[in-house]
Parts: sequence; C-alpha cells; structure tokens
Amino acid sequence: MNQTQVLANKRSSHNGILFRRIVKKRWMYLMLAPGLLYFLIFKYFTMWGLLIAFQDYSLFLGFFRSKWVGLANFQKFFDDGVFTLLLKNTFYLAILNIVIYFPLPIIIALLLNEVRKERFKKTIQTLIYIPHFFSWVIIVGLTFIFLNADDGVINAIIKSQGGQPVSILMRPDLFRPIVTLQVIWKECGWGTIIFLAALSGVDVALYEAAIIDGANRWRQLWHITLPAIRSTIVILLILRLGAFLDTGFEQLYLMITPLTRQVGEVFDTYVYTNGVQQGNLSYTTAIGLFKSIVGLILIFTSNKLASKFGEEGIF
Repeated sequence: MNQTQVLANKRSSHNGILFRRIVKKRWMYLMLAPGLLYFLIFKYFTMWGLLIAFQDYSLFLGFFRSKWVGLANFQKFFDDGVFTLLLKNTFYLAILNIVIYFPLPIIIALLLNEVRKERFKKTIQTLIYIPHFFSWVIIVGLTFIFLNADDGVINAIIKSQGGQPVSILMRPDLFRPIVTLQVIWKECGWGTIIFLAALSGVDVALYEAAIIDGANRWRQLWHITLPAIRSTIVILLILRLGAFLDTGFEQLYLMITPLTRQVGEVFDTYVYTNGVQQGNLSYTTAIGLFKSIVGLILIFTSNKLASKFGEEGIF
C-alpha cells in the first residue's frame, strides 16, 4: 500500500468518525442551526453588498450593471470636510465610553461582591439591571422630561427657586456628558453580569489563606480578586475596542438637535441621513466599510498587545 492510499484511508476514517460524532450529537447541532443561519444570512451573505462602495450604484441598474468607480467614493469622503468632524465626534464619544463607562461595571461588580446579605444584593442587582431593558426611545423621552427647557423637572425646580430656565438640551458643551450619562445609567448594571460570574469562580481558599497571612480587604482585592478577573477584563476591552467607532446610532439620532449636530454627528448618523434619506448608497457604504476596517485593525492590534502582556486575548 503506497503513501497516497494510506493518506486516503486515514482521511476516510477521520470523515467516518466525524460523521458519527455529528449523528450522535445531532440535537446539539440542530440547536446551533438557527444561530448559524442568522450569521450566514445577515452577517456573511450581506457582505456581497460591500461591492457598491466601489461603484456608482443605481437601484435601477443593480450590482452588475452599475458603473465601477474604484476608490472614488473613499476619496470623496476623505477630501470632504465632514470627515474630520465625524472622526473627531466619534472618537470623542468612544473615548468617553472607554475611559468613563467601561471601568464602572467592574467597580460595581467588585462592590456587589463584597455584599454579604443576599437579599440586599439581589435587590440592588435587579434595580440596576432594569434600565437595560428600556429602549433608547424611552431613555431619551425621560431625558427630555427631566431636562426640557419649558416644562422639564430640572427647570421647574430652578424656576421655583426664582432662577431662569436653562436650555440644557440645546447646549453643545453639555451634549456629550448627557449622552455618556445615559449610557452609564442604561448599561452599567447589565455590564456587571459577566464580571460577577467571573468573581464567583474565585477560589475561596485563596481568601482564607490571605486572611491567615494578615491581608486586609484592600490587599485581598488587589492580589486575589483583580488578578482573577484580569483575563475577563482584557477580553471585554478588546471586544469593546473592536466596536470603538460604534457609538450608538439610535441614541444619538434621537438626541441630536440642530444646535448640537456639530458635536453629536457621528459616522452612523451621517450614514443614515445621507444613505437612507438622501439615497447616496455607494458613498455611505464606503463610509461604513472604512469604519469596519478600522474596527478590525483595532481588534487585531489590541489582541496582539494583550498577548505580549501575557494575556490570552480572543484568538
């Protein structure tokens, strides 16, 4: 038997084993089917549409008959003065989310981990989880109820004290802090779930040994708790950096006013207004592709840095 036949027999045997495993665990694979179909249809198959970023796309001519323009749409975007504005606003909001929002779920999870009364702990968890299930329409509506210049709660209090009402929602300098506070209130509690799950896996014997050695709560936190969840923090930070330019279309679209557009207009809102409302599909697809490439580069870069510092990363 020559080497080719041996390799063929091994391949056949391997395929047979693989087929038997699939048959044995067929129900598990069947449960995976809806998720796989979702990603195939809505994430991979739709990538075919990226072709129009390199075309002067026309709905009447379709993919194959639309004029091919190469990188003209990208050049138009980079030469346009709006690119600098969008990049600045998007990076500003993204950095606020990374620097201010990202550490808060970790801090809250560490604080909840120190609570010993289960009923009190679960009550707090429930209260901070609830905002996650509100839509951005509700969140923005509540914001307008509290901050509206005419009949908002805050301005009603100011007027009752003899002061003049303040147009808080119309002030560009307050737009970014308000948006960041909305994200914190809505998602901060929900973000603690993964960190609390990681904390539950810490070996209790480590704390007992630390207590015997005379370590106080801060020492235990620094030398046991934080190292135990460090890999989880790194992985979530990498994923967060991958979505660095995704600053929340629905929230910003609802919050932007004519007076705050200069500080609130980001890639997502610009793509919607120019692509969907005005029909510049090729131009806005090029913008979306640029944003995706930047996100991919950030994922690979942050994952490489994590590996260099001894962390596993995501691949």
